[in-house]
Amino acid sequence: MKKLTTNLIKQLLPKRAKDSHKGDYGHTLVVAGSKQFTGAAILCSLGCLRTGSGLTTIAIPSSLNVQITKRLPPEVMTVYLPDDEGYISPTATKIILDFSTERKITSIAFGCGISTELCTKIFTERFLLKNKVPIVIDADGLNNIQKNIKVLKKMESNTVITPHPAELSRLMKISISDIQKNREKIAKKFAAEYGLICILKGFETVISDGKDIFVNTTGNPGMATGGTGDALTGMIAAFIGQTDSLLDAACLGVYLHGLAGDLAAKEKTQISMLPSDLIEKIPEAIKSIIVS
Repeated sequence: MKKLTTNLIKQLLPKRAKDSHKGDYGHTLVVAGSKQFTGAAILCSLGCLRTGSGLTTIAIPSSLNVQITKRLPPEVMTVYLPDDEGYISPTATKIILDFSTERKITSIAFGCGISTELCTKIFTERFLLKNKVPIVIDADGLNNIQKNIKVLKKMESNTVITPHPAELSRLMKISISDIQKNREKIAKKFAAEYGLICILKGFETVISDGKDIFVNTTGNPGMATGGTGDALTGMIAAFIGQTDSLLDAACLGVYLHGLAGDLAAKEKTQISMLPSDLIEKIPEAIKSIIVS
């Protein structure tokens, strides 16, 4: 087990060449949002942008066009998907797969706020089984496969999952208390069994690829609020496009997410800070690593 520290993160933080261009830093596709959870799509996209993705595109149900795009910064591009009354339709699968190929997508942030309606469950399974682009699966992306977890073993893409204890409990069919008593062991076991990187969120977030285990040292209870995890998903996906290692991207995202949360809490207090406050502190968090 290794603890994530400033020195380690500084070694992992990607450097930018003077003659580089936006194509060198990845194109992240954010597949997120539903009529109840428009904010999740926005927070994920903002986390991605602030973490240096060269290009960021958000794929959303077409009926949410105005609701979401009017709250997005101009840097985010959009793809409108077939819509089933405010939810992503299963027919969106081919559109996203084709878009990923044509636009050379380097990473996908998947699942934030997509809901667990029947149509999105069908879409989730279809898409995950056919996708080959490195992907970060969060929230409803995981909830939609809890009854068919074998999907994770059949996926062809390099994969990161970001469950909190309750989500992992539903996937593994064991109690939250058992998970919390053995966080490092369980995260490593799950990662090894399914051939992915498991980020078990919570106090001292655990990251494992099934071989190594990293434990985070940043973050605070003020981050225990809806939307914080959406930002993390976007951050990790952004780093996938800037690094050669999913494990490095996971460690960078988790540590800097926690550090940004610490900076936000210092200014706003743990009680009053918002996920959007955390996102605004990402540049300061990255700067503190660069100058350390």
